[in-house]
Amino acid sequence: MNYVTFEKGRALDLIALGRVAIDFNPLDYFKPLSESSEFRKYLGGSPANVAVGLARLGCKVGFIGKVSDDRFGEYVTDFFQKEGIDTSHITKAEHGEKLGLTFTEILSPTQSSILMYRDGIADLMLEPKDVDEGYISSASALLISGTALAQSPSREAALKAVLLAKKAGTRVIFDIDYRPYNWKSGDEISVYYTAVAEKADIIMGSREEYDLTESIYMPASSDEATAAYWTGKGVKIVIIKHGKDGSTAHTCDGKKYDIKPFPVKAFKSFGGGDGYGSAFLAGLFAGREIMDCLEMGSASASMLVAAHGCSQFMPTMSQLEEFIRREKEEYGDMVARK
Repeated sequence: MNYVTFEKGRALDLIALGRVAIDFNPLDYFKPLSESSEFRKYLGGSPANVAVGLARLGCKVGFIGKVSDDRFGEYVTDFFQKEGIDTSHITKAEHGEKLGLTFTEILSPTQSSILMYRDGIADLMLEPKDVDEGYISSASALLISGTALAQSPSREAALKAVLLAKKAGTRVIFDIDYRPYNWKSGDEISVYYTAVAEKADIIMGSREEYDLTESIYMPASSDEATAAYWTGKGVKIVIIKHGKDGSTAHTCDGKKYDIKPFPVKAFKSFGGGDGYGSAFLAGLFAGREIMDCLEMGSASASMLVAAHGCSQFMPTMSQLEEFIRREKEEYGDMVARK
């Protein structure tokens, strides 16, 4: 069953809005960040990674964002363009704001941490005037990342985009993508997350992220209660992720579909969520059944935790399908299905 239908004949499958940044991942890993001295640079930021993942899987993708007016701003814009992502609605910061920087610490395949520099950054300077109604109408779906809601004027720009999407019949996908930086209180998080979640067709997040979203009006909840609440608000698919324990898609007809990670030798413990999101959505755009979409998402997530970076290692469709084929050949057809 296709729980979400998309408007056909539009120029773009999806527009992502929000954070684009620079990731620095250590080459001298498996030691504390304080002892690492060699790093490799990647395009980063969850909506940016998802945009790249979708483009590699054959989707037509655009991006709305604000970048720094410097070489790093050029780097991320050029990276998008080389991936075939439309950058016509990426603008430059006007007051010297810089791209956010993320330094990752890879202590072991299961123990990683992230150090973010998020003060005075370009992506949070996105303004409502940067969001164009015609552009939103040109896409079948809009992806909003929760980090875009952390500070004005970016939060108003994101909310305007959601309102325009609802007006245009553009599906709204909310990737909660919680980061503690820039938020002032738990109530603020709940207010702005809820403002988007209530208008979303699809929500993706972890148990912690749903608890933050629901904190004003619900106590820490169960997955079933969360799914019932949001589907009652009109959300078609509620995805709740549990890391190494897999994830579940709860649907508006009261059903749930479980998936677990494909077996893989992990290199790091971050990056899988963006691979998951992009491949799951690519499956939906292709009209695949929801279990097939979840399988694609789980496979991409496993591929990403086995890689050094995220954006640069997003798989193509042929690579994703070959990975799934090999895994099933080794472990059996139901390897990722609970």
